[in-house]
Amino acid sequence: MKALNDILLGEIEGFRALGYKFLNGEVSKMDFKGASGGMGVYAERSGKEFMIRFRMPAGIASIKDLKLIYDFAKRFKVESIHITTRQAMQLHGITIDEVCDVMEEGINKGLYVRGSGGNYPRNVSTSPLSGVESAEVFDISPYAVAVGQHFLSKIYTYKLPRKFKVAFSSNEKDESHVTATDLGFMAVKENGVEYFKVYLGGGMGKNSRLSAESEQLIKPEDILYHVEAITELFINEGDYVNKGKARIRYIKERMGEERFLNCYNSYLEKVKAKENLKIKVENKVYDKVGIKTSIKSWRLFSQKQNGLYSVYVHPMGGQLKSEHLKLIIDEIETMDDVEIRLAMTEGLYIRNLNGKEAEILLRLTEGMGGNTALECSVACIGVPTCQMGILESQRTLKEILSYFKENNLTKDILPSVHISGCTNSCSVHEIGLIGFCGKKKRVQDELTNVFELHFGGDLGIGKTKLSKNYGDIKQEEVPKFLFELASAVDNANKDFTSWSEQNVDEFNKIINKYIV
Repeated sequence: MKALNDILLGEIEGFRALGYKFLNGEVSKMDFKGASGGMGVYAERSGKEFMIRFRMPAGIASIKDLKLIYDFAKRFKVESIHITTRQAMQLHGITIDEVCDVMEEGINKGLYVRGSGGNYPRNVSTSPLSGVESAEVFDISPYAVAVGQHFLSKIYTYKLPRKFKVAFSSNEKDESHVTATDLGFMAVKENGVEYFKVYLGGGMGKNSRLSAESEQLIKPEDILYHVEAITELFINEGDYVNKGKARIRYIKERMGEERFLNCYNSYLEKVKAKENLKIKVENKVYDKVGIKTSIKSWRLFSQKQNGLYSVYVHPMGGQLKSEHLKLIIDEIETMDDVEIRLAMTEGLYIRNLNGKEAEILLRLTEGMGGNTALECSVACIGVPTCQMGILESQRTLKEILSYFKENNLTKDILPSVHISGCTNSCSVHEIGLIGFCGKKKRVQDELTNVFELHFGGDLGIGKTKLSKNYGDIKQEEVPKFLFELASAVDNANKDFTSWSEQNVDEFNKIINKYIV
């Protein structure tokens, strides 16, 4: 790693100089964004402050890394740390010098940001309970880590048309979105032998697409051949001219699925003939002594290891207060072999707790996040922070929750909603049951903030589907609309899914009341 670290450290002063040119108006926003994204940094909407994103491969957040991130937040007076929908963490509102200090100290301590944005392989995502979940096929974590290390080892060399995302799922719930991403590996077993099924050419954003399923089952040791094959296909077949058409899903669309898969297989054969990329991994042995608990909570998950548990924490909008992170760190440091995994829902799991420890963590985190599905909604960072954002997704989520509280509807009725401030789909609104996508629209000759209402998205092997766009709702009407929807479900004394399926006319009547 020393050679890699030396290269990455050598980039910092040049980037600092570029940052000052941007601040002085010598470099445009788009030119700076083109260079800064690959460094894991984006200028915020103010044009004066910056965001930095940490790579957390497989969503694994070690205590060492969390302590360092907390230290940065405290040092630079950052009140909240944002947990992303790709199992990474971000600091917002810091200066260009603070950004460069974070880069340097992070590299020296094994915490990296390089390539976490821009036209690079992004954070490798996984099922957040992999390794401890009863329903998993096998633990895919070490394979995801191996791919993350492979990317990092040559992160400064990539010249891709756009970003590239890899995901691993340990069971059919597909919590890491392998069925809707560039390259996905789904754990399967056949005759007791572990394999991966490969998914290709999906992705969220403008013109979202689901992945194509490859028929072959592959040996886990061969995953890097597939990573390199799709990377080379992307480099050679991707669109370097039209950025709007520069994702892998557009190659699949241009070629057609059959030709795309054949093209992929031809690259795969070339990679296999060229180099040896077989890997060996070691699975973690979970041998902590368990203690059972009688506590019941929707945030408490029994692990497949007897008497061990995981506790879920969902800070609103993924905004984990720095002081809350410190409380969690201080508590788990006194416990044996406790892990933290970030989820793709902007939350985190505290894993490998015995029953007594789980009770302590449930009490400690009680006020740190949501206690209903609606309170565990997903919202991108949005305006006024994001340069690309159109609407204020975080503020809209706060207004929704406040409206429900003010009107005394605190029951767990609606599912989580997914709120994206623009078409980039950072909240993956198109695979949520209820999703919103921000835009501006002329309503009665006045430019108005509206959210597209998306409904009916789903995720899981054999059932992943994109939602239907029902039309546009004024931003200020979204809380009222959701409240009316929840009230109708509550009055019918049914769960939301059953009600929406059995009361289509009433459902559409409520929607049409708000569509503009």
